[in-house]
Amino acid sequence: MRSFRRRLTVFLLVFALIVLSFGAVLGQELTEEDIFLAKHGVFYQIFVRSFADGNGDGLGDLRGIIERLDYLVELGISGIWLTPIHPSPTYHKYDVLDYYGIDPEIGTLEDFSELIDAAHSRGIRVIMDLVLHHTSALHPWFLAACSDPHSMYRDYYIWADADTNLNAPGPWAQRVWHPHATGHYYGLFWDGMPDLNYDNPQVRAEAKAIAEFWLGLGVDGFRLDAAMHIYSHAEADRSVEWWTEFRDHLRRIKPDVYLVAEVWDKSAVVAPYYAGFDSCFNFDLANLILVSARSGSDFGLARVSDRFLNLYAEHSPWVIDAPFLTNHDQDRVMSVLNDLGQARIAASVYLTLPGNPFIYYGEEIGMKGSGPDENKREPFKWYPVSGPGQTTWRPSSVNTGSWQPSVQEQDQDPGSLLNHYRNLIHLREGNLSLKAGDITPLDTGNKQILGFVRQWKDEAVLVLLNLNPSWQEIELQLDLLEDCDVLYSDGEVEWGGSEEKTTLQLSPRSTLIISLH
Repeated sequence: MRSFRRRLTVFLLVFALIVLSFGAVLGQELTEEDIFLAKHGVFYQIFVRSFADGNGDGLGDLRGIIERLDYLVELGISGIWLTPIHPSPTYHKYDVLDYYGIDPEIGTLEDFSELIDAAHSRGIRVIMDLVLHHTSALHPWFLAACSDPHSMYRDYYIWADADTNLNAPGPWAQRVWHPHATGHYYGLFWDGMPDLNYDNPQVRAEAKAIAEFWLGLGVDGFRLDAAMHIYSHAEADRSVEWWTEFRDHLRRIKPDVYLVAEVWDKSAVVAPYYAGFDSCFNFDLANLILVSARSGSDFGLARVSDRFLNLYAEHSPWVIDAPFLTNHDQDRVMSVLNDLGQARIAASVYLTLPGNPFIYYGEEIGMKGSGPDENKREPFKWYPVSGPGQTTWRPSSVNTGSWQPSVQEQDQDPGSLLNHYRNLIHLREGNLSLKAGDITPLDTGNKQILGFVRQWKDEAVLVLLNLNPSWQEIELQLDLLEDCDVLYSDGEVEWGGSEEKTTLQLSPRSTLIISLH
């Protein structure tokens, strides 16, 4: 049954892409709702260097991803986010040398085109990290700007003038003005990443041209790095204005282009950026999910999610939240929770909430990683020790004990964390209420049980999550459960009650999803 459901999900995803493309070919105008639904799905973040090695050199590459696409189909995701693949002097590649190239250790443009085709044939969309806030200090633009103060590229960057306070700290008290023989330049993150000057129309034109190039190769959208730092925090409206201009330009080329932004701040700061993006990563919600999973109590997760969506909707009529647990800049989920049951229920929460969930590679098997960034980006564990395709660029920094968080260990275990992710993702992808519906918080009368209804048009599902490590009880009005079907349960449920009410006993840290007719 599970295999059939997976094949059906893939078929529906591929069919949706064909319909979208066919409509475009025939010149049919897609409705806003068509485009809105096409952008929905579960995304999988791949730190390319660590995911899969396709040529045996120990480094992750595009060929390795192509060879592992069937694993992603089995997982059920409908999109992948590739961290930067451009030539770069660093291992993480967030300092770009050439926006139109691919780092040789990752592959070639031909490999990239093959990946796009292979992913699309499986119903998987591809978005890529686009780092437009800064370049590498070794980028030809910056080298030209430094070698000749009269170069046209000088104004591609931000330089101090006579009135600049060179000792003024950045937003996290860091040094931001860096010396060079020809003057001081602004670099928010460090001196190896000089900021681009978006007051220069040529820089804006370059950014649009770069995005156009990759859209031409078939990418479905972009993850925009450091989106809130295009201008200073005090000039957030200018950052939003630029991203709106960027978004409008790309939509004229590809109406269903998907843009998700890193705006790492509180929800009130994030909200205005929805004027320029489809999605913004929800850092506040991620923190609350982890706190709830760790404590075993609901701190109003459904109400908070609903409140965020209403706040974002003040800036856009088509809001798609981007819930996640952690990413490549944060300690991994299993290192934060250090408990398999808590990790399972955390996954259940964000994989049933509104928006496009973003899974960080390795999260689905319980990989750990904390401390220095390299620890959070270690080789994906295909095998307990080693095997074909497993990257070896860095040894594991975590002693996992007797339980090995590998795909091979968990693949055939129905109760594994990996299969919990698979089941929930496939259910979500095949159910419009879970995939794109709104949310109505439910007062469960029990702070250990999170409850809400997800609804898309006439379809609705009830989600009940026991966050606690002990059995919990909930009473529901009988009419809520009339003519209903259980879609998913990963624990035990004891039904009881009276003529007016139904009583449910939910086993520890369990998930119950019910279809409402």
